Amino acid sequence: MNSKFEIVVYWSEQDDRFLAEVPELPSIITDGATRVEALRNAEDMIDAYLKAAHEGSWPVPHPKGRLAFA
Repeated sequence: MNSKFEIVVYWSEQDDRFLAEVPELPSIITDGATRVEALRNAEDMIDAYLKAAHEGSWPVPHPKGRLAFA
């Protein structure tokens, strides 16, 4: 698990779920019934993204190492 990337977790009235975005990695947004679930899903997506990037030789930005909860 790579939790060094910034993750922004917030409540979405429209979705009736917590959403978690990873601004440093393109197109990563997850959801969950709780903040913790949304955060865990984001961490799983980060791991999957990094694995795919490694296999596909994609550039990956250096993580800023911040977590933000809103």
